[in-house]
Amino acid sequence: MDGRGNIYINQAEMGEDQVLNGVTNKEHSENSGDKDNKQTTNTNSIDTNASKDNGEKSTEVSNYLQNIKISNSSAGLALTDKDNAKDAPLLIDTKTVVRFSPAWNQTLAASAAILMTFTSGLTSGYSAILLPQLKQPGSVIPWDENTASWIAAMAALPMAPGCLISGWMMEKCGRRLSHFIVCAPLLLGWIFIACANNLTLMLVGRFLTGLCVGLLGPVGPVYIGETSEPKFRGIFLAAVSLAIAVGIFVAHLIGTFLTWQWTAVICCLFPVLSVLLLCAVPESPTWLICKGQMDKGVTSYHWLRGYSDEAKAELQAIIDKRRAVDNQPIPTWREKLSNLKSPELLKPLAIMIIFFITCQFSGNNAVAFYSIEIVEKAVGKGIDHYVAMLVIDALRVVMSVVACVVCKQYGRRPLCFISGVWTALSMIALGSFLHWTGGEPTNLSWLPLSCLMVYICAISIGLVPLPWMMCGELFPTRVRGLGSGISSATTFLAFFVVVKTAPGMMSTLGDAVTFLFYGSVAFVGTCAMYFILPETKGKSLQEIEDKFRGIKGDKV
Repeated sequence: MDGRGNIYINQAEMGEDQVLNGVTNKEHSENSGDKDNKQTTNTNSIDTNASKDNGEKSTEVSNYLQNIKISNSSAGLALTDKDNAKDAPLLIDTKTVVRFSPAWNQTLAASAAILMTFTSGLTSGYSAILLPQLKQPGSVIPWDENTASWIAAMAALPMAPGCLISGWMMEKCGRRLSHFIVCAPLLLGWIFIACANNLTLMLVGRFLTGLCVGLLGPVGPVYIGETSEPKFRGIFLAAVSLAIAVGIFVAHLIGTFLTWQWTAVICCLFPVLSVLLLCAVPESPTWLICKGQMDKGVTSYHWLRGYSDEAKAELQAIIDKRRAVDNQPIPTWREKLSNLKSPELLKPLAIMIIFFITCQFSGNNAVAFYSIEIVEKAVGKGIDHYVAMLVIDALRVVMSVVACVVCKQYGRRPLCFISGVWTALSMIALGSFLHWTGGEPTNLSWLPLSCLMVYICAISIGLVPLPWMMCGELFPTRVRGLGSGISSATTFLAFFVVVKTAPGMMSTLGDAVTFLFYGSVAFVGTCAMYFILPETKGKSLQEIEDKFRGIKGDKV
C-alpha cells in the first residue's frame, strides 16, 4: 500500500518541478527572440497540462491516504472522527484484498467440524460389525445378549452428559478450541477399543468415543452456523448428517473385510486429521465478538465472509448487539435465571426437544446399531445380510447427499413433512408385513427390504439432518451453548433408550410391534412439527432470534 502512495507523491513532486521549470523558461523567453518565443509557448502549454494532471493526482493522493487511515483504524471496525466524536460507517471503501474466496474459507471451516462429526458416524456404525464378530468361536470377549446390548449402548450412555458439558465448554473455551479438546479422548477411546482383550477395556473405549460424540453434538452445528453465511449454512449443516451417514458406511465397509481390531486402528487416524484441519481455520467470530475480542472477531469474520455489503451489514448487527449488551448493567443471578424463561430460549428449546425425540424414536439409530440383526429379521435368509447392510448404508449416504442439495433449495418445513410422512408409512408397512407373515420366511423378501430402503431414503432427507441443522440456527447467541446443549442432551438420552431397548422390544414384543411403534412415533411427531416448526431458510441468525423475541402474533 505504501508503495502505491509513494508513487503518487513522487509524481506530485515531479509535477511541481515541471511547473517551476516552466516559469523559468517563460522568464527566459521574454529576453529571447521570436524563435525562442515559439518554443516557450509550446513549453507553457505542456506545463499547464502537467499542472492540471498534478492537481488531479494530488486529490487522488489525499483520497488514498484517507483509505490508509481507514484501514489502520480498529481493524476496520469503526472509525472515530476526533472533531465530531462520531462513529463512521463500517469499512468504508476498504482496499483489503481477500486472498481466497469467502465460499472456500467457509467450506474449509465447515469441513473441520464435519470431519469430526464423521468420527461420530464411525462410533455409531462400529457396533454393527463388532457384535457379529464377537459371536464367533474363540472371541477374546465372551458374548451374550446382555453383553452385546451394553457394548452397543455404552457409546450412547455418556452422550447426554457430554452435550451438557459441551454447552458449557463451547461458551467458556470457544467453538474451535472445543473441537481441539475433544480430539484427545476420541483418539484415546479408539486406541482402547483396538487394544481391548477384555470386556472392561472395550466398555471404557466405547464410553470415551460415545462421550466425544456427545461433546461434538452441539458444538459442531453451532460452529458451522456461526461461520457460514445464510446461503451456504443449510448445505453445510446438512453435511453434518451426511458425515454421520458416511461414517456409518465406512465403519460397516471396513468391518466387512477386516477384523474389529483393525477397523478401530483405522478409526484412530481421523482425530489426528481433524487436528491438522482445525489448525487452518479461525475461531467463531460471533463468539470472539461476544467475549469482547473485537479485533480478532472482525479479522475472523472477514476471513470467512469477505467484504460484501451483506457481510458488512451482518457484522455491524453483531457488533451493535454486543455494544448494547455492554451498555446494560451486569445482571444479577436472579436476572440470569429469569432470562432462562425468555421466549427466545424456551420456544426453540421446546421445538428442538420434540424434533429430536421424533427422530430418535422413529428408529433411526436402532437400524444403524443393529443393521445386520434387523436385516436378518426383516428379510430372512433370502439375501446376504452383509450385502443388504452395505446397500442400505450406500443408500443412506446417497440420500444424505441429496439432503444437502434439497436443504439449500427448499425450506425446512416442507422437507420435515415429506420426510416424516414417508418415514411413518414405511415403518408401518414393514411392521404390517411382518405381522402378516408371522416372521416366517417367504418369497417376498424384496418387499420388506424395499420398505427399509424407503425408510432410509425418507428419514435421511428430513428427520435426521433437520434437527441438527436447526440446532445451530434457532437459539440466540447468549444462550446458544446452553440451548443446543440441552436439546442435544435430550436426543442422546433418547438415543440411549432406543439403542438399549431395541433388542428387548424385538424379543419380547416382537419385530412387528417394534416397527409399528417406530412408525407411529414418526407420524405423531410430524403432526406436532406442522404446528410449531418455523422456517429458517435464507434468514440470518439475528433475524431468527428476533422472530422468537419479537412481534406478538408471529408464527413460531
